[in-house]
Amino acid sequence: MSITLIIILVLIAILVIAFISIYNKLVRMKNRVEESESQIEVHEKQRYDLVPNLVETVKGYAAHEKNTLNAVIEARNKAASAGSVQAAEESNKQLNTAIRGIFALSEAYPDLKANTNFLELQKQLTSIEAQILNARKYYNAVVREFNNLCETFPSVIVANMNHYKKSAYLQVEEEEKKRVDVKF
Repeated sequence: MSITLIIILVLIAILVIAFISIYNKLVRMKNRVEESESQIEVHEKQRYDLVPNLVETVKGYAAHEKNTLNAVIEARNKAASAGSVQAAEESNKQLNTAIRGIFALSEAYPDLKANTNFLELQKQLTSIEAQILNARKYYNAVVREFNNLCETFPSVIVANMNHYKKSAYLQVEEEEKKRVDVKF
């Protein structure tokens, strides 16, 4: 066996090992993206389950605020039935606005603000919102790593060969950044 043939076989072996290594890393990152999407959905499900309890508690104190309460339930149902993470994010924007409206109602009704059920639900919702925020941060970090793999050399070659595409980041829209004012 000639030295040239040995060198060629070694180079081919190195390339095959590199390809396998990069491919496996892409698969692991894709799975982490999917896992982080799932975690967001789990936390949002917890929030969706709390919203009806919150609405029922508020109904007793602010029965004439039916439009606000119906908007919350409608937004919750729409968000709960969204298919993808991006679709859920769109629906959750409306739900976030509606929930902020309920919390603003508590300012107008001192008895509601002092109600232990309302306070406990508000506390749980705040906790879940923090968990959702952390899950979204994690998702975006994983997406960044995955996108870097899909765009940097030499992994871009393996990603293109296997039809891996960049994932989208979750972003806060300008409308969500605005303060919600509730006026009576």
